[in-house]
Amino acid sequence: MKATAAELLSRLPGRISARWPAGERFVQALAHGTMSVELYAPQGTDPQGPHEQDELYFIIAGSGEFVCGDERARFAPGMALFVPAGTPHRFEGFSDDFATWVVFWGPQGGER
Repeated sequence: MKATAAELLSRLPGRISARWPAGERFVQALAHGTMSVELYAPQGTDPQGPHEQDELYFIIAGSGEFVCGDERARFAPGMALFVPAGTPHRFEGFSDDFATWVVFWGPQGGER
């Protein structure tokens, strides 16, 4: 199984919905058991909410600020960011070229 960022980016925007009126800004790349990998490339704002699984972000391109709970940090390509399940988080002030891999895994509620 393999996925490339370029191929996945070419599939965006995705399905239109109330949350994504201009089309979804994520696409699934791989899945196995409780693990799934997506490419996420929001435009303008990041409307995501907390997720039911733990997650890792691996920044591909772009820069900005990442807010996770009460913490705020600058991000850039090559960085990895962890978010425990259920924690409010979002990307802010990000550049137009922002894209990141997202890995979800484990049980709902996260690992303890």
